[in-house]
Amino acid sequence: MKVDYYFPPQPPAAAAAAANRAASLGYDGFFSAETQHDPFLPLGFASQARPDLDLGTAIAVAFPRSPMITAQTAWDLAEMSAGRFILGLGTQVRAHITRRFSGEWDAPAARLREYVLALRAIWDTFQNGSRLSFSGDHYSFSLMTPFFNPGPIANPQIPVAIAGVGPHLSRVAGEVCDGFHVHPFHTVRYLDEVVIPNIAAGAAKAGRPVEDVGLISTVFVVTGRDEEEMAMMATAAKQQISFYASTPSYRPVLDAHGWDFGERLNLLSRRGEWTAMADVISDEVLAEVAVIAPPERLGQAIRDRYRGRLHRVGFYALAGSLDLPDDEWAQIIASTRG
Repeated sequence: MKVDYYFPPQPPAAAAAAANRAASLGYDGFFSAETQHDPFLPLGFASQARPDLDLGTAIAVAFPRSPMITAQTAWDLAEMSAGRFILGLGTQVRAHITRRFSGEWDAPAARLREYVLALRAIWDTFQNGSRLSFSGDHYSFSLMTPFFNPGPIANPQIPVAIAGVGPHLSRVAGEVCDGFHVHPFHTVRYLDEVVIPNIAAGAAKAGRPVEDVGLISTVFVVTGRDEEEMAMMATAAKQQISFYASTPSYRPVLDAHGWDFGERLNLLSRRGEWTAMADVISDEVLAEVAVIAPPERLGQAIRDRYRGRLHRVGFYALAGSLDLPDDEWAQIIASTRG
């Protein structure tokens, strides 16, 4: 199991120092997300500072970008990182695609599947000079002249990992992707009963081994050196869990456990009653979603929960997260990796 650092929302140039620190702590990879800044630019800085780290987007929003734009950016990052770049893509939700990006939203799972296939067709043209000829329901590409072709690189097989929650995108990952970004709002039951079986179904449809698809996720952790610190982190985790559980898109996780508080949380969120939302999350629910252990046992607890399920893990960042010394974090990272 590899352990990854997730770059917080900061200006891209800050990624160089962050990558150096991540490597010094023993992290295997460095991932950036599309939130307040572009997800790709920090990886350029990180690749130059620490060529020994795996790099990836976790995630970049696919649909506002043409697959051609994404293909070119990924191609450059694959070359800059000597083949250590993992392209992570996600759909986002309808409101953000149509209202924040002024994009199109239709058949997201089918569209993302086609997006991945289009990327691979474009990369084949880049690497081999083959005629660009891709035609689908959502994307078509038929023009590539030498002037716009970046040409071959040493590591052209760029892994693609998509993100999702429900069964549809899990099946797409199994069918056409190299990895799947599991949403941090998950449980072991949900992984075992929904995510992993659907990845396996997609892989079987494509006639490929399910082992070809690596599962990646950040995990909620509750830790502390005493009861007060543990309680502080538990409250922060409950607050974030309640936010996800209030959103209809994440309702399948609740359904897997028969949890019936989704509608109540949704109503509270519309009223802006954020503190009351956290109170809805019981200690039993918290224990299903988060890994709870003191620092000296945290790595082992993560490994025990996710061995055989996740291939790469990171720590979900929470407001008010415990500020441990670097040597303690290094020990946690090493024990998580095992």
